[in-house]
Amino acid sequence: MKTKLKKYLILFLTLGIIAIGLYYLNLPNRHRAIIKTTLLHKLKLVDNSWNIGYTDSSTTFISPTFVVDNIYKSMEGPQALGTFQIDPNKSELVWLNSFKISAIGINELDSLPRDYICHSNLDYYDGEHYGKWELFDRIGKYYPRLTSMSSGIEEYKFPEGFGFPIFTDENIFLSTQTLNHNLRNATFSLKHKIDLGFHKHSSGMKPLISKSLFIALPYENKPNKIDYNSISYNSNSCLPVDTKNHVYLNHEGKSVSGHWFIPTGKSTYRSKVTHQLNLKDSTTLHFMIPHLHPFAEKLEFRDVTNDSTIFTSLAKNHIDKIGLNKVTYYSSKKGYMLSPEHEYELVVYINNTSNKIQDMMASVFAFMYDKDMAKKIPNSMQTND
Repeated sequence: MKTKLKKYLILFLTLGIIAIGLYYLNLPNRHRAIIKTTLLHKLKLVDNSWNIGYTDSSTTFISPTFVVDNIYKSMEGPQALGTFQIDPNKSELVWLNSFKISAIGINELDSLPRDYICHSNLDYYDGEHYGKWELFDRIGKYYPRLTSMSSGIEEYKFPEGFGFPIFTDENIFLSTQTLNHNLRNATFSLKHKIDLGFHKHSSGMKPLISKSLFIALPYENKPNKIDYNSISYNSNSCLPVDTKNHVYLNHEGKSVSGHWFIPTGKSTYRSKVTHQLNLKDSTTLHFMIPHLHPFAEKLEFRDVTNDSTIFTSLAKNHIDKIGLNKVTYYSSKKGYMLSPEHEYELVVYINNTSNKIQDMMASVFAFMYDKDMAKKIPNSMQTND
């Protein structure tokens, strides 16, 4: 009896392992990376801790260890996330004004190629942040992402005299993700180092507000009827990469995707972003940083009403491998005046030089002068250029 029971247990255990294995193998690459990274960190098979350093002008976050064992396109690789503070030992108003991400070895000393940086997102908690300034009408209204450091733009700084006001003990949410477009049949480990720079409060600083603008394309097929094996160029629709992520209902109630497949060759996509800007009053644009995927060549931010281009970002791709080498961004102390009466759009120009379909995203973080916040800052002397 015991022998039979033992055999049944072994059989059920074997079948269970096979079922779990088949389920795992059928998961998308992104979800397999989440499971592997979670297990490695939970079981402490690799370093699962964040190493944080504080100075009077910066805070440095070194991520847990990432194990790269596969080709990981954008949005697919191992990642880590957590809630932190600029400095939990103080409660001082500071101005975030510079951002940097780099790939390093697990000894936290060696520099590694930036090819392994997908993106690192920095969010604030809007209830806590705007509650401090009694700007209650903003809570829950905008996605509270301050910025994103990504492949092609790993380091940047706001124009002199501008920043994002935040208290040092205020909660922020940081996530960082790896990338590997080119190394097959290789397994290696690395970490990400994120540096947030800031100024101590001074009366001459001008506050910026960040709006996330992205190309959102309509798709007509129902998710379970999308043919991912047959993709042709259509500037008025798209095939979403994953209908469970980056798919939304826009302000008109239509299904749109911000992460879509592109065919081989050249293509162009455009999308109105006026509703995403949601301007209540005229204000000046001072900084704009794009987030693009490989094979993008140019991104334009346009004033449709004036039929003019406000900013053109040029993306330089690697020649001998997949990846973005450099992406240009907009920075101006004087700024460009935006009007709530105008229509605005993003246009991305793509050249997929590979021999297969690829994925694409095209977005910008637009930093504008924050008039309402300027009135709230203590001892403020902000003036609009």
